[in-house]
Amino acid sequence: MTAPGTLAIYIGAALAEIAGCFAVWAWMRQGASPLWLVPGLLCLAVFAWLLTFAPSDFAGRAYAAYGGVYVAASLVWLWIVEKQRPDAWDMTGATICLLGAAVILFAPRAA
Repeated sequence: MTAPGTLAIYIGAALAEIAGCFAVWAWMRQGASPLWLVPGLLCLAVFAWLLTFAPSDFAGRAYAAYGGVYVAASLVWLWIVEKQRPDAWDMTGATICLLGAAVILFAPRAA
């Protein structure tokens, strides 16, 4: 799989996971209706399904690489949905996480 295809899987998974978790957050922390849990659970199922397409022979490696994308996507969510601009420390941390994800995903592996 190409790098753009892999990135698309991880971005889709991150958005689905963040949306699902946010539904629970809205219900538990912001007093939203429990009906928020229905699309939230659906989003979490989509998240898990999407990760099965990650180009890795091992789930742990796919999940580890995904973690870096999740961190960056969470900060995008913070900025767009929650209207809170990430600060320099947020951006630095996300950059480190994305670099780590790239190493995990694209490092040459011994057969």
